[in-house]
Amino acid sequence: MESLFRTTRQSRVFRDVVDQIQEAIIDGRLQTGDKLPAERELKDLLKTSRSTLREALRVLEQKGLIEIKLGVGGGSVVRSVSTDQVTESLDLLIRSQKISLIHLADFREGVEGEVVAIAARTASAQNLRKLELLLKNAKFYADQGPAKLEEFLKADKDLHLAFASITGNLVYISVLQTIHNNIYRYYDRYLSMKDREMKENYQDLKAIVDTVKHGQAETARLLAKRHVRRFYEYMHQHQAVQQ
Repeated sequence: MESLFRTTRQSRVFRDVVDQIQEAIIDGRLQTGDKLPAERELKDLLKTSRSTLREALRVLEQKGLIEIKLGVGGGSVVRSVSTDQVTESLDLLIRSQKISLIHLADFREGVEGEVVAIAARTASAQNLRKLELLLKNAKFYADQGPAKLEEFLKADKDLHLAFASITGNLVYISVLQTIHNNIYRYYDRYLSMKDREMKENYQDLKAIVDTVKHGQAETARLLAKRHVRRFYEYMHQHQAVQQ
């Protein structure tokens, strides 16, 4: 265990403790389920104070990298790295609306365009049946107008996430899930969605599903990018009026 950690840099002790343990977990020197040395041993290995070590361990626990178990046989145990840690910072940025509308639109255009293109190339018959069911659900709520806006937006979200799921790529899936779980905060603030906008949104989704069904990857990409850009323009116009 002596070679696992080095003496901390005294000018930035707390950050150095966090970084060393975090890197040992990320590069695999510490595996899921491994227990860190006892506080006294770890404090001596790192040449730091008990208070600094405990503060660093709390930060690592908040990051989801370790679990601190109390009582007899307790200690700091390494947790598996999951997509929860990957998306935590993005989740906070979107929820607090620290990302501008234009930056969010630019990102979504590129990513969601690529996602539907992949879906068009790889979707199975089962995937396509699910898309048809989700599209039918979206139409049901779109036909009822603004009284069912909340339900329609949920159906819209389900379709976007279904495209991501078809890729099988955990990065696309987790990032888009984070975006779509929180983008309603922008909708609430900037999007005035009435009957016309709901119908437009549905027609966009229908066109994208149709191109995915027919394996038209580049057309699907273009339609998805136009869809994101159209509704960004609506929100941008509303934002300009507010200012």
